[in-house]
Amino acid sequence: MDTSEVAVTTEASAGHAEPPRRLPHVKEAFQELLRQDPGKTAVIDDRGHRLTRAELRDLADAIGGEMRARGLAPGDVVLIAMPNWTEWLAVHLAAVRADLIPATAPVTSDPGHLAYTAQLVGAKALVCPARHRGRDFATETKQVAEQLGRRLHVLLIEGDQEQRTWADFTGPEPSTPELPPGTAHILFSSSTTGHPKAIAHSEDSLAAYNQGVIERYCVTGARSIFMPSPLGHSTGFWHGVRMSILTGAELVIQDRWDPRRALELVARHRCAITVAATPFLVDLVNAEWDSPEPKLADMEVFLCGGAPVPPELIERARQEMPNTLVASIWAMSEGGATSSLPDDPPELIANSCGKVLPGVHLEVITEDGEIAPRGTEGEVVMRTPSLFLGYVGQDALYRSSFTKDGFFRTGDLGVVDENGYLRITGRLKDLIIRGGVNIAPVPIENALAEHEKIARVAVVGRPDERLGERICAVIEPRGEAPTLAELTEWLAGQGVPRRLWPESLVIVSDMPQTPAGKIRKNVLREMVAQEGES
Repeated sequence: MDTSEVAVTTEASAGHAEPPRRLPHVKEAFQELLRQDPGKTAVIDDRGHRLTRAELRDLADAIGGEMRARGLAPGDVVLIAMPNWTEWLAVHLAAVRADLIPATAPVTSDPGHLAYTAQLVGAKALVCPARHRGRDFATETKQVAEQLGRRLHVLLIEGDQEQRTWADFTGPEPSTPELPPGTAHILFSSSTTGHPKAIAHSEDSLAAYNQGVIERYCVTGARSIFMPSPLGHSTGFWHGVRMSILTGAELVIQDRWDPRRALELVARHRCAITVAATPFLVDLVNAEWDSPEPKLADMEVFLCGGAPVPPELIERARQEMPNTLVASIWAMSEGGATSSLPDDPPELIANSCGKVLPGVHLEVITEDGEIAPRGTEGEVVMRTPSLFLGYVGQDALYRSSFTKDGFFRTGDLGVVDENGYLRITGRLKDLIIRGGVNIAPVPIENALAEHEKIARVAVVGRPDERLGERICAVIEPRGEAPTLAELTEWLAGQGVPRRLWPESLVIVSDMPQTPAGKIRKNVLREMVAQEGES
């Protein structure tokens, strides 16, 4: 079947005539695209760089050959921390076509984060840009190698010159963790401790989520996919990289977010769909646009994830983007679960995360772990064909993530109604979700706790119209209260990345706490939310 030209069957029209087809593995799908039309554009980025399918294959195979020449063998892990450049796809396919296992991290990862994740998954190679947004990765990857203290091959991609260089660091061979059988890709996500979880997926689990979205929204290769989300994050990887290869659609990627530039890219390439966090939509709605055509005139679907889509935002989007359906999608790096149906009314989209995808089983459980009746609030648990295989090197965490009935515990509080629609009401996990990205407060709290002016500290999410939440530090001072500037200067000196610095500060005389002395963060969240409204 020519996947680049034939629309997949929609969920609504599928009926029961024949069983749904299984999507091919990415390696097979790309080979089929090469057979169909090697000269068709595969990917284009906001620098104007473009690769046809044949050019993408040639670059991928050249990089894969260099990896094999350095002793990388099938089953070895390659850690990729690249920007949204055309070369991102080449590096990913280099690993896939050489039967290596890509592990993808955001390019914003600092050296300490990269060293930790490389050690966690036993990565034998690390791929980064040579330079990006003022960072010198040649120097930073040396720091990574020094922290690891073992053999590591580093590939630096010169994005502007289309050149690349290797640095080979000597030392003991890396210890290789036992990967779950069938592991084809590793994603990373924050945990409540601040240490990333290494989430192992198979081709089948990855494809199951892709299939649900592709079929629900009739995604074909006839029109481009727009992806401003980082390709190293699960959203960009699943709905950008993989969906473009599985459907044959041209992928249009944006590295440096600029809403006006995004509108121009979508218009120029007639992009039909995107999946991005709600703040991207907010910026597009607010952006100035002087074209006679409305914003996103050719885009059929904008799927919002990571934060609720407020009703007023949907209404404004309908005015600014009358040709585009704004819908909700809910998933975790561990697996996909729900999305709006194409014909859902705006009020349902605004007040739910959508309906379960085919094959997904969502429930909520009570505090004692029992399945609760429909319409009851509780922790959301799921079974899904897109569920991950395990946490690499974190077996105890994996085992504790399931109920006695085999449901995965999401850590989110919510309600599932009789029709299978999900509404998220809160969360059990102590995480801040800023712009669709999970941020663990513990490392920030640990660094701030050492400040001489702080007696007690808690870091919580403060509601924000654009990003969903921003980082707020709540301080019980020791004597004179510190300023926000003092805190950020302190964190800089402690080596805490800027993306983890608090964006607001609240001073309290006494921390609300349980009888056991534990800070009541739910009280603090309500307090900072009310302050934001006043």
